[in-house]
Amino acid sequence: MDIVVENIYLLVIVTLISVLQNAFFALKVEKECISQNIHTPAFERVSCANRNCMDSYPTFLAVMWCAGLCLSQAPAAFAGIIYLVVRQKYFVGYMGQTCQSTPGYLFGKRILFFLVLMCIVGIFNYLLMRYYGSNYKEYVETITSASSALLLIP
Repeated sequence: MDIVVENIYLLVIVTLISVLQNAFFALKVEKECISQNIHTPAFERVSCANRNCMDSYPTFLAVMWCAGLCLSQAPAAFAGIIYLVVRQKYFVGYMGQTCQSTPGYLFGKRILFFLVLMCIVGIFNYLLMRYYGSNYKEYVETITSASSALLLIP
């Protein structure tokens, strides 16, 4: 049991933080609904920002968990935290003017691409190990850990 938890605890922490962020977004929508008429532009923006964030949420969770389990949890969790920061920036930017949310949206796509790439590399390494006996996991984990820092470059 301890070995399993050791391999996923960072992913669990990021998942729980993302749940708290979703609750924060929902509270913002609720607050705007109570304080404003439902048909105001402010309510429409906050509601649309929440929907957009929720639309990409399952994809984010799936690729973060797959990347963490198939390759390495630390870079996947780091990318997950960066994604949550970017998603917050997107949400806040969308509440101002929709053009302010574009950098967050594009950066979020880049992080999702990185996580998908981690998944593919992890699966490919597993297949190499399974069918050819070649295990490059240590090398790939080192490269992934080093390249995850590149996610910080806007």
